Amino acid sequence: MSSEANPFESLREQVDDAAAVVDADPGVIERLQNPERVLETNLTFERDDGTLETVRAYRSQFNGDRGPYKGGIRYHPGVTRDEVKALSGWMAYKCAVVDVPYGGGKGGIAIDPADYSEAELERMTRAFATELRPLIGEDRDIPAPDVNTGQREMNWIKDTYETLENTTAPGVITGKALDSGGSEGRVEATGRSVALSAREAFDWLDRDLAGATVAVQGYGNAGSVAAALLDDLGASVVAVSDSSGGIHDPDGFDPREVKAHKAETGSVTGYAGTEALTNDELLTLDVDCLVPAALENAVDEELAADVDAKLVVEAANGPLTPGADDVLAERDVHVVPDILANAGGVTVSYFEWVQNRQRFSWTEERVNEELERVITDAFDTLVDTYESNDVHNLRTAAYVVGIGRIVDAYDQAGSWP
Repeated sequence: MSSEANPFESLREQVDDAAAVVDADPGVIERLQNPERVLETNLTFERDDGTLETVRAYRSQFNGDRGPYKGGIRYHPGVTRDEVKALSGWMAYKCAVVDVPYGGGKGGIAIDPADYSEAELERMTRAFATELRPLIGEDRDIPAPDVNTGQREMNWIKDTYETLENTTAPGVITGKALDSGGSEGRVEATGRSVALSAREAFDWLDRDLAGATVAVQGYGNAGSVAAALLDDLGASVVAVSDSSGGIHDPDGFDPREVKAHKAETGSVTGYAGTEALTNDELLTLDVDCLVPAALENAVDEELAADVDAKLVVEAANGPLTPGADDVLAERDVHVVPDILANAGGVTVSYFEWVQNRQRFSWTEERVNEELERVITDAFDTLVDTYESNDVHNLRTAAYVVGIGRIVDAYDQAGSWP
């Protein structure tokens, strides 16, 4: 059961919850609840049959107090102005929580990419890159992949920007292919941070991850990588789902084989030896760890009452509404929030940007070691904040950390004009 909750209002409520603990002027808090600017544009491009089509696109730049704006670009029919505003805010606080020197940004085009050919998607992407050109740059705003985008789209944006600017600037965007300046470990980074966050949470709660049951809602890049790495850590993945439905085997299955099945058939459904189930049924399974890895508002207040997991680790952005948070907190179900759990993507994007600026490449081993250090340090800070402040869940503690760091940067810079 997905909620119709406005994600931007959810973000504002989350900031409000943490503001009571942060020593900051109310005017500063209000500033930190709204984006600094939002681009809303209409992209007109040519279809393969020669006709013209116009689609709506957005880029929100939420806060730049700690560095350049940073955040993904998604292609999805549900993209709206309020959604990208919320996602850019979550990105600002995510970067602050893991202490990456970026602000928050997010963008998207309101389309279903399955409706377009590769050539049409390239023309559309290059039209968007042309509109973004005055806003983005290695020291201004650095986009990255998100839902339904990847290395291909990032390479197109990079090439368009470099061609128009008559320069070489690989750091203008991250999530690129390796030969175009991408980083080792970037594709797996979001799922890896989810698995690391789950490992740290189990340790904090004095529970054994080996043999723990896991359900993953959403089997794209983040969900499938997290499932595979949790399996490597000894957990038993018993259920996964995608937009077509889900599969369940209480004895567990090999998540990598399920990913191969999806690559071959287009869906996880129908995998041998499993029973079918809906996404809502998956979200309410009796498991040790639930990983929502699809879109925002997957669990609302009503559904949260039926969630039977002992721990929730958010791979998606905003998968729980504020009402769901309250219900789970009352039931003593801990939630590792998205702004930490899925921060691996932006962290390794930062590593990619650093490598691009230095014109020097790191090994995958170094990338993964640095990512593990960042996530484990951030988790320790999160727990310390949770245990030393009067906050009702880990999400509020994460916002206390993130807001505090942004407020410190704002205060140190001073207010001008």
